[in-house]
Amino acid sequence: MSACVPTRHDRTSHSSLPSRASGIKRPHSPPPPHPRGRFRVTGADLSASITVFLIAVPMSLGLAVAMDAPLEAGLISAAVGGIVAGLIGGTPLQVSGPSAGLTVVTAELIQIYGWRTTCAITIGAGLLQILLGSLRAARSALAVSPAIVHGTLAGIGVAIALAQLHIVLGGSPQSSAVANVLSLPDRLGRLSPAASMIGALTIAVLVVWPRLPGRIGKRLRRIPAALVSVVLATAVAAVAAPGIARVDLPSWRSHALPELPQGPVTALVTAVLTVLLVASLESLLAAVAVDKLTADRTGARTTDSVPSAPESPLATTAPPAMGTATAPPVQRSDLDRELRGQGIANVLSGLLGGLPVSGGAVRSSANVRAGATGRAATVLHGVWVLLAAGLLVTVLEWIPLAALAALVMMVGFQMVSFAHIRNVHRHREFPAYAATITGVVLFGVLKGVAIGIAVAVAVALHRLARTRITVTDQNGQHLVIVRGQLTFLAVPRLSRALSQLPQGGDAVVELDGFFMDHAAYETIQDWSNAQTAQGARIVFTGRSGGRIAEPASAAHSCCRPWTPWRNHHCHDRPGQRAAGTTAGARRSAATKAAFDPGKHLADGPGTGSVVADSHAYVTPVPRATDAITPTGHADRTEDPFGRAAAPRLSGTHRLVSGLSSFQRNTAPLVRGELARLAREGQRPSQLFITCADSRLVTSMITASGPGDLFTVRNVGNLVPPPGAEAGDDSVGAAIEYAVDVLKVESITVCGHSGCGAMQALTGAKPGTPQTSLWRWLRHGLPSLERMASRHQAWARISGRLPADAVEQLCLTNVVQQLDHLRAHESVARRLAEGTLQLHGMYFHVGEAQAYLLTDDASAGTGMDEVFDRVGPGDPYSHAGSYDTIADPTGHDGLGAPVAPGDSTDPVGPSGSDGLERTSA
Repeated sequence: MSACVPTRHDRTSHSSLPSRASGIKRPHSPPPPHPRGRFRVTGADLSASITVFLIAVPMSLGLAVAMDAPLEAGLISAAVGGIVAGLIGGTPLQVSGPSAGLTVVTAELIQIYGWRTTCAITIGAGLLQILLGSLRAARSALAVSPAIVHGTLAGIGVAIALAQLHIVLGGSPQSSAVANVLSLPDRLGRLSPAASMIGALTIAVLVVWPRLPGRIGKRLRRIPAALVSVVLATAVAAVAAPGIARVDLPSWRSHALPELPQGPVTALVTAVLTVLLVASLESLLAAVAVDKLTADRTGARTTDSVPSAPESPLATTAPPAMGTATAPPVQRSDLDRELRGQGIANVLSGLLGGLPVSGGAVRSSANVRAGATGRAATVLHGVWVLLAAGLLVTVLEWIPLAALAALVMMVGFQMVSFAHIRNVHRHREFPAYAATITGVVLFGVLKGVAIGIAVAVAVALHRLARTRITVTDQNGQHLVIVRGQLTFLAVPRLSRALSQLPQGGDAVVELDGFFMDHAAYETIQDWSNAQTAQGARIVFTGRSGGRIAEPASAAHSCCRPWTPWRNHHCHDRPGQRAAGTTAGARRSAATKAAFDPGKHLADGPGTGSVVADSHAYVTPVPRATDAITPTGHADRTEDPFGRAAAPRLSGTHRLVSGLSSFQRNTAPLVRGELARLAREGQRPSQLFITCADSRLVTSMITASGPGDLFTVRNVGNLVPPPGAEAGDDSVGAAIEYAVDVLKVESITVCGHSGCGAMQALTGAKPGTPQTSLWRWLRHGLPSLERMASRHQAWARISGRLPADAVEQLCLTNVVQQLDHLRAHESVARRLAEGTLQLHGMYFHVGEAQAYLLTDDASAGTGMDEVFDRVGPGDPYSHAGSYDTIADPTGHDGLGAPVAPGDSTDPVGPSGSDGLERTSA
């Protein structure tokens, strides 16, 4: 969810907000009430309901076989889940039915207590779900580590697959996953050829069907793979294996209903809690997954911090609804309502003698992909299942049990998601994930979850308490590296390490962690104060080398490290900033976020401003303090928002203070790099010609550092053509030196919005005095002529027209100066050799947005002169742009990381319409 909410500028705009009846949720509002008396059935919903029905019937029967429950119980739970949970639940597109996650648990309950008591346990779990949903505890139920949640589901999937493998091989599953593994060699020795053949055929169809190629395959994939595999296996079994075990649906008159539970109270309570835990987690995770799938389908992505449920490729075979139009607005799930709906469905399913119900990722994702638009698809699917249970008993009894077992076994395999494994491994939570899987497989769900939680807590405590402290001597300067979190447990080791340093000796302390408690802070603070008092210089840095900021109370921390720009509205004192709620205050905060590239570890004991990374050196400048002007008065600035602005330094005082701040804060950090450049000489990769406008900070907008750019700045970013009148040789000399001596790889001409030189040219009148400025601006007259010519296409920004004549001239001037560049002998020679490239750039100051001229236009061969917007996700262009320019630091001429071979060109690297992009 975006953190930015549009503001209303007048009261009449209230009418533009979506009404509650529209079904569109307002930010942070509860779900809109369901319209009363309306149950619309669209063609898309009807089509989707049939698709899900064709998937649900074989899966329901297969899960009943896997649980050793009455087969009609699977159909009952599918019908109740579809109709009841579909009508009452908080996720309209979620399809509920027999729970795959409860397969192992339900099978164990049936073995221990019998079927009728298991139904009573299902009722008890449903009542608790209703209670938790009424207490609005659904979101809290997801506050479990994703590693434990996915580990639990993966462990259940492993147990399901092991049990169904025995049925596929022609036998019967054992009572536990361990027993199934131990008895597998014996089962392989007594293999049933018929069952194995039908099982292998079912698995092969499930794997191959979603991958059928070509147009015919695309049409065939509209039929669900689960249905195709079961139908094909049934047909083959009828011909090749008539004696194979098949579905046996007893008469409904003999269907068993629940009875009062009998057994130890503690064991029964544990069983109820287990069913509650697994069914609730599976349903809520599936609801979140449905939200994401629906958002992806409509293009309005929703975000959620909770993990998504595992998705089976069985669902990818769901066909899109025929003739469906744009999907309706996305409605986020009401998880509390969903939990209550699942509870009511479980109570009714238990009362009617059905299996436990939960939301399923397979059925739900098929429903979304089939184009369902509302609850009608879910409810109709339940109606079709109910009709099939009463009218298609003879047809269902032809299905081989081996085919259903293979179908459920594939579901179990898909519950072990490799994407989740990579994710938890990336977040260093794999020990908890592995422990949970192992615990669930060996000891059951509840014990497995408890083991996973215990391992997760142990790992967290280990990380919190584990701190590595090393002391090294580098060229006479001591370096203390602290890896891990600094708590009171690490204080003794930290004190011993700091005591090894000589008194009064300079030191750099690198803190690589995100937490420091009060005891560790005081230890470091006391040591730092003692060392500083003896003349030592102590610098605190993070892992990247950026200096750690001091507390806001101790330093001006509003807009570092760029303070003080003359027109920067962030010179308020702390007390004034706290009370500021104006647009200026908000802009100051935004400016700080944009221009503070350093990373704060904590409010540590260091001094000075945060410094950017090693390739974009930033010079911290002085804080706003009272300064006496030559007239003897303090220089203060008028604040346009009516606040009392803090005084500014001016003139010589600002220069001296800025130089002092550089020597104090920045010089120690860049001295090593500058020393290297002094030894090796400059080797810039690019000549950068731009305007002298004070608002253009070239190193900032190009993210470059010392040694990266050879910069020429003049009024109007003009390039006098060769043979121009005397007095303009400075630009030509810089071009010749950069091209022939420095051997730069590219030259960029950069214009900008609001250029004063272009404004002067557009407003020039005959008889203007020939001052030095106007004699220089005559080199911009060809740009005026180019703009006025009917034989030249106007330069423009991609996606919009120039705002006015001045912006049009600014763009045209960049293109014209590139023509002047190509006329220089040294440039022409290098261009002919293919060792030099030219680039045009335009920077919109008000938008802080860079635009780059297309490759063809920059080379002078393109018809259209288009400047393409550079986005934050465009770190480099296709081959032939900045990614070919490498310097010793591993960065290109603009300081962006080099990654050759990639392309953001929608046409392709060889396309003629490609737009050059690079990061600003």
